[in-house]
Order: sequence, then C-alpha cells, then structure tokens
Amino acid sequence: MSNNTRRTGKRQLRFGVVAVEKGFITPDQLFEALKVQVREDLEKETHRLLGEILLEQDAMTHEQRDEVLEVLEGLRHVFG
Repeated sequence: MSNNTRRTGKRQLRFGVVAVEKGFITPDQLFEALKVQVREDLEKETHRLLGEILLEQDAMTHEQRDEVLEVLEGLRHVFG
C-alpha cells in the first residue's frame, strides 16, 4: 500500500475519494482528472498528483487540497 492510500475496513481512502466525500469536487470532476493523470502517465511518462491536476482545472482551491491532505495524513497516523 502506498503512502497515498489507507485501508479502512474494505475500502482504501485516496485523495479523490476524500475530495468527493467532502463535497469539494464531483465524481465527474474526479473522473476527468484521473483521465488526465493516466494520459500523462502514458504519453509523457510523468506522474502528476490528482491535487495538482484538480488545482490546474480550477476544480479545487489550495485550501481544499490541503484539507484533503490533512485528512489522509491523519489516517496515516491512525492506521499506520
């Protein structure tokens, strides 16, 4: 399991899932950002984080991104 995911029960919490659950983005916005991420991974052989892509798309604010990262960091401390 990577540092960006945490398993709680049967579900992995990821940046996009937390952002949707907090109401910062819609599932459609997450899907579009994931498409950009995968396309760049394949075409440019670079990997940008979803938060970076969502900021570029004006789908999230810096404050919202930071709040999601804080949630994920908190889960890392709880679930190791």
